[in-house]
Order: sequence, then C-alpha cells, then structure tokens
Amino acid sequence: MALALASPFSLGLLCPPRTPSFSCCCKPQRNLRTGYLGTERRPPKEERFPRLRASQDNSNSNKGFNGEDEISRGTLIWRAVKLPIYSVALVPLTVGSAAAYLQTGGFLFGRYMLLLSSSILIIKWLNLSNDVYDFDTGADENKKESVVNLVGSRAVVHYAANLSLLVGFIGLVWASAAVNMQSIFLLTGAILCGYVYQCPPFRLSYKGLGEPLCFAAFGPFATSAFYLSQIAKSKLIHLPQDATVLSASLLVGLTTSLILFCSHFHQVDEDRAIGKMSPLVRLGTERAAKAVKVAVLSLYSLLALFGLCRALPWTCIVLSALTLPIGKLVVDYVKEHHRDKGKIFMAKYYCVRLHTAFGAALAAGLAAARIVAKP
Repeated sequence: MALALASPFSLGLLCPPRTPSFSCCCKPQRNLRTGYLGTERRPPKEERFPRLRASQDNSNSNKGFNGEDEISRGTLIWRAVKLPIYSVALVPLTVGSAAAYLQTGGFLFGRYMLLLSSSILIIKWLNLSNDVYDFDTGADENKKESVVNLVGSRAVVHYAANLSLLVGFIGLVWASAAVNMQSIFLLTGAILCGYVYQCPPFRLSYKGLGEPLCFAAFGPFATSAFYLSQIAKSKLIHLPQDATVLSASLLVGLTTSLILFCSHFHQVDEDRAIGKMSPLVRLGTERAAKAVKVAVLSLYSLLALFGLCRALPWTCIVLSALTLPIGKLVVDYVKEHHRDKGKIFMAKYYCVRLHTAFGAALAAGLAAARIVAKP
C-alpha cells in the first residue's frame, strides 16, 4: 500500500524531460551528462577542489621509502644530523686509549675529551661536505634529509663544513703535539682518506673505493694515533706499536667499513643513475647481503685468531664474543630486507649498534686485562 502511494519523484523513477518514453521509466539509462535514475553526476573532489589535489600531490611527494605518510621536518632533521654515526669518532679513540692503558696503566682524561671533541668536528666535516658534493653531482636531488636541501643553501653548509675541519684539526694537533709528531701524521693520513673519499677532484667513493679508505682511516690510522696520543712522552720511546694495537685497529676498521657499506643499500638506483659505482651498484643487493654475512663472519673469525695468537688478551675475546647476537641480527636483517628500500634504510643503524657494542667490549677487555694482571 505504501509503495502504491509513493511519488515517482521519491522513488527516483522520473526520467529527464527529453526522454519521456515508457522504457526509460522502467529501465534507467546513463548518458554522458547524467547518472543512474536521472541524478546529475558530480565531478570528483580533485576537479571541484584544485587545492585538495595539489595538497595530495605534495603529500605523495613527501612520502618516505616505505610509502608512509609525510615525513615530519623533525624526523628529517634527525636523519640529517646522523647522531648515531658519531660513534665512529668515539670507538677508535676509546679503543686506542684502552690499549694505551693496558700498556702503561695511565689515562689522560683531559686529552681524551679534547681528542673526542675534535674528532666529532672532523666527522661533522665529513657528513656536511659529503652532502655538499653529493648535491653538486645530483646524488642528493631527491634526498629530503640532505642538509643542503633542508638548509636551502649550499654555501652555508660548505662554510660550516670547512670551519668544522679547521677547528677539529687544530684540536687534534694541539692534543697530539704534546706527545710526538707520529700521531699527528697518522691523524693527517686519516683526514686525507676522508678528503679523497668524497672531495673533488678525487671522489674515490664514486669508483667504489670508499670502504677501503674508511677501513684505513678509522682503523690503523685513527686508532693507532689515539693510542700514541694517550701515552706520556717519557714512556713513548720505550713503547713502540705492537700486535695488540694493530689487531684492535683492524677490528675497529672492519666494523666502521660495514656501516658505510650498508648505508648504500637503499640508494642503489640513485647511485647508478649518476655513475656512482659503489660496491652495492657493482654487486647488487642480493650478493651484497652475502658480503655482509662474510664481513661479520670475518670479524669474529679474526677475533678468535687474534686470541689464539695472543695478540689480544682473553678478556677481549670473551667480552667481544658477547656481541655475537648483534652480529647475527645485522646478517639476518640485511638478508631479509635487502630488496625493501624502506626497511633496508635501517641496516646501517643496526651496523652502528654492532660497531658501538663491539668497540665498547674491545675497550673494556683491554682495560680489564690490565686490572686482572695486577698482583
């Protein structure tokens, strides 16, 4: 009964005036201008609100590697600062100082802090100048966390980088000059490795030589230099470099190079596009993931070998072996996510954990060996 009393307008059965045929009332038609049941079709939101479409396009352009929503400026600044990466300044200094303590029983805290502050400035120079020169080559064109892109001025970032280098180098020389020139030469060699790694006209990182340079700079050069800087001048003549310092520096160099290696996983396509032949571009992510496994196995194999040869004290072997779960975490994470740009971005930070934990264990083992050896 209710259906019989219903208006044809309320049921939506009334056809457009130009098509009053019976068939139209029984079978609604669609044309270019109208929708079903004679209802006027509304254009999409993007057509009615152009600003909404522009906002959506801008939001899509600011999505991260994993397709997440717009990355906040705070997150971009955190990525640009790269605070965890500054562990590469802390570990060589701490391990070198611990090796000196093992030999002499002394620790110069003031000199340690001066060397640490200067080393942080050198790492700041490396990070800032790397962003400047990658901006020049176009490698960081789409990298939102690039310092140059965040600041908006290449010149300002370049000046800040050069100032950090100048002040940092003065601090290193000032702290090391109290001992001898050998440590200054070693630190200068480490800085030169960083220069030819990224600065024109060399840019050896574009030829795939970044990891060997990183190994030399933070391993044998920096760790040995900090070892010498922590020794009093009167004792230095009778205390040449030995197998302990060399062994420790090789392990530090290996963990540092692993950080750099894993930092390339998420930017293989970008590096290939500008001709940057990083190891990841040459190997591909699948073979590079296997190379990470080989590097971690080599790290702990060398640790065991140095222990058997008594180049490192047993305390170093025991404490450093406790970091095996972190090493396994790095290997498993890279193996599982090497094809996923969003997730593999975090691989370098897992390597930072390994580097920091292994370095701390190595330093603690060197210091503990001195304490245990006391009568």
